[in-house]
Amino acid sequence: MNTYNIALIIIGFILQALFIKVEHEEKYMLADILKGSASLMFVLLGYDAFTRVNNVFNKQFFIGLLFGMIGDILLNLRFVFKKNGQKIFLVGILAFLIGHIIYLVALIPQARAPWLWYCVIIGAVAAACLLAYIFKTMDVKPAFKIFGVFYLGAVFIMTAIAIGIALFVPSTKATIYAIGAVLFTASDIVLIFNTFSGVTKFSLRITNLTLYYIGQILIACSLFF
Repeated sequence: MNTYNIALIIIGFILQALFIKVEHEEKYMLADILKGSASLMFVLLGYDAFTRVNNVFNKQFFIGLLFGMIGDILLNLRFVFKKNGQKIFLVGILAFLIGHIIYLVALIPQARAPWLWYCVIIGAVAAACLLAYIFKTMDVKPAFKIFGVFYLGAVFIMTAIAIGIALFVPSTKATIYAIGAVLFTASDIVLIFNTFSGVTKFSLRITNLTLYYIGQILIACSLFF
């Protein structure tokens, strides 16, 4: 990584902090612009890594980061266009789901049997337990339930495989990516509880967005190793 990459990271965190502040002030259009700009920073990081090492793995991860940026923009557009907020939110989740499927496609060839299947099972069981708790304790609309099953399933399985690769095929790339994936997953859990529990807290919103952004930056940075 060079000065340009470090500058992208610093600018990204500044934009993300400004986004959190502006969103809390309910200036939603400006907030979405700031959010998209912050996301652009981790996309540019991924692009720089991809152009340095032009292989299928880095290309797939760069595309995954692109879908992350699209998801970011859409999730916050729901506050701008409140009438269609639910539909926009679901399309945003779909964008993130596509990104995670792309990550899975990239990760699976790096994994090895039989522990690959153990990771898949562990990830699926963890997602199922969380979903069962959510559906039992929170008021979630059917459309969100359907998307939630596929989305959380993909996220937890992807994270479990990433951890497995870091443990059984250790490398700097695998470790950094696994940490990023864990933070991304943690941010989703915080987002779910803050969105559907019935009690929205600004402190949890800050936690959700901070974990998410650090996770995405780490995922992008892993491509340099």
